[in-house]
Amino acid sequence: MARIVMKFGGTSVADIARIRNVARHVKREVDAGHEVAVVVSAMSGKTNELVGWVQDASKAEGSNFNIYDAREYDAVVASGEQVTSGLLALVLQSMGVHARSWQGWQIPIKTDGAHGAARIQDIDGSFLVQRFGEGQVAVIAGFQGIAPDNRISTLGRGGSDTSAVAIAAAVKADRCDIYTDVDGVYTTDPRIEPKARRLSRISFEEMLEMASLGAKVLQVRSVELAMVHKVRTFVRSSFEDPDAPGMGDFDNPPGTLICDEDEIVEQQVVTGIAYAKDEAQISLRRVSDRPGVAAGIFGPLAEAGINVDMIVQNISEDGSFTDMTFTVPSGDVGKALAVLEKGRATIGFDAVQHDDGMSKVSVIGIGMRSHAGVAATAFRALSEKGINIRAITTSEIKISILIDGPYTELAVRTLHSVYGLDKQ
Repeated sequence: MARIVMKFGGTSVADIARIRNVARHVKREVDAGHEVAVVVSAMSGKTNELVGWVQDASKAEGSNFNIYDAREYDAVVASGEQVTSGLLALVLQSMGVHARSWQGWQIPIKTDGAHGAARIQDIDGSFLVQRFGEGQVAVIAGFQGIAPDNRISTLGRGGSDTSAVAIAAAVKADRCDIYTDVDGVYTTDPRIEPKARRLSRISFEEMLEMASLGAKVLQVRSVELAMVHKVRTFVRSSFEDPDAPGMGDFDNPPGTLICDEDEIVEQQVVTGIAYAKDEAQISLRRVSDRPGVAAGIFGPLAEAGINVDMIVQNISEDGSFTDMTFTVPSGDVGKALAVLEKGRATIGFDAVQHDDGMSKVSVIGIGMRSHAGVAATAFRALSEKGINIRAITTSEIKISILIDGPYTELAVRTLHSVYGLDKQ
């Protein structure tokens, strides 16, 4: 007997028929004798609808602006998961499974007070463990908790993944299964490269890089939590027949296991290629080269909530001036330029230039730590395809390259091939 947390996303619970399919997955694990907690998202599209209602309701008459109380926002948008958890509990009961629904505040999942983007601070799993002992399945509303002001809080988009991993850590689950509309983690996006392969295993660190660099399979915070608490996490498809061969295999079910790198016997040099479109490059020309200038540039950007990524600095020959180039999401360009112009006198620069429509392509793999020449291989391959590199950043297990957006798909396919990821 094992303890399992199963998480189902919005497309998996989009209607009653799909909720019945989810219930079959849950019943399979219950019938195998496992203790089960289920975390559910709102039905597909429901959260967007609820957010739209909040925005419409908060507009003052005759105004196009909507400034709303984040606590009431949370009260409204958290209701989507409440509906799903109740419906799944009802379906499970109709199938003879002893189940009940739980809201975040009932467990309780305690968060900080940042309504709309709260972070989990503590989970008391004792009630759940007690109910496991009574043979009960806990169906938990994801994405939500309770803030210090005793009001419902939500964890931000994709928060149900984080809920599931946090609950798995709190109840010391043997594994956390994230069911989604894909059947695992692939070497790259199969929509771009049909030869992309599903990975049987990937390390926490690699998955964290993949998630933060563009792969949409898991929310970044959920991978961080899994890595910190060593929660073995499976990415699986909810659209597989619940009774298909191998679906009940506890050790090696179909999907991708995210685990400690010690569990990966044969490590590839490169594990995957990730990409993120809609990046913008901003360059400050002839910036005074003095202590504190970087803080003067990036401090105000951080205070404005602008996420700066790749940073390149060039020093002039006489050392008195520097050029500073960095990237931000394309949607933040206007705000970033306004912040920089406001601080122009303090920072001291001659001109600011920007280019939209950039893409960041990243090569990821824990095997890069012990292999030389990985970066050179990428640069040579892109050069042969006529792809110009705008900026480069590296870490122990990743190389990120900024290129012009129209070359994204060619770059992904080229790098996927040059590292042999299209071969079995």
